[in-house]
Amino acid sequence: MAVYTQLIETDVKTLLAEFNLGELVSYQGIEGGIENTNYFVTTRQSNSEKQFVLTLFEELSEDEMPFFVELTGFLANKGIPVPAPLKDQNGIALKNLSQRPALLLPRFPGSQVTQLTPHHCSQIGDALARMHQVGRDFYLNRQAHRGVFWWRRESKNIASYLSTEDAELLRQEVELFDELREQPWDLPSGIIHGDLFHDNALFENNQLQGIIDLYNASTGYLLYDLAIVVNDWCVQADGSMDSLRLDALLNAYAAQRPFEANEDKAWPVLLRTAAMRFWLSRLISLHGLGENRYEGDQVIKNPEECRRILLAHIANTAELPVS
Repeated sequence: MAVYTQLIETDVKTLLAEFNLGELVSYQGIEGGIENTNYFVTTRQSNSEKQFVLTLFEELSEDEMPFFVELTGFLANKGIPVPAPLKDQNGIALKNLSQRPALLLPRFPGSQVTQLTPHHCSQIGDALARMHQVGRDFYLNRQAHRGVFWWRRESKNIASYLSTEDAELLRQEVELFDELREQPWDLPSGIIHGDLFHDNALFENNQLQGIIDLYNASTGYLLYDLAIVVNDWCVQADGSMDSLRLDALLNAYAAQRPFEANEDKAWPVLLRTAAMRFWLSRLISLHGLGENRYEGDQVIKNPEECRRILLAHIANTAELPVS
């Protein structure tokens, strides 16, 4: 269950009136999210029905929202398949419902894929690279709210809840990334999605239709974003990589954004950093630590999955196919 904030019909009707989208037909909470509350909203206007997604933000404050409004609009205008928020009759996108920031978004067709193939991985590699390329021209910056300063702090806070070995593993991986940042490699940076797991991509007839949930987007190493994607889209049950999916994703990515100098050196480290980051966030959720703004039960994913991926990377040094 991931509908943390319950809305009544009057709330939704009042919002829709500001957008002149017709009458409300139905609204339904969407299960499966982690950080936000989402509803499917259907309206009828001139005998035609349209569907939207209404998102209420449980973690992000209203002051943080303009970055995401501007980013999704920018990317959509550049042809990247992301949902840009609708603007009301006065040109305003950002709303407030139940004391939470809210956006009304178009609903893209398709659904998440559970059986990933090289074909799916090739498409997401291509789309991610195109997003990275156009995002380098985006005019705003944002520090990740779960980036380097966060994992330095939280890895220490959670250490007492872990075995000695796991606490040391976390410390080691945080230190490894700090060492990477000190290298004179000038790794390419720009806008990153930050959370492009396969449940944040929509496919219809095995064709990519949309990339959603950009609310972990920030400014960071482009290769780190790619590592996050690889660790989810190309992983096997034991934490190792499926070579066919991995090659398809990386080659499609490199066809749009060729890898630059020193990225091959950073790749093994960033694969580990990406696994560590999500292991840490899942551990925090599992142990009920950190700031919690939710009124309902939070969906908790298994941290052991990310730990297995991290250990597999430590055991097997990965290489970029194109450098």
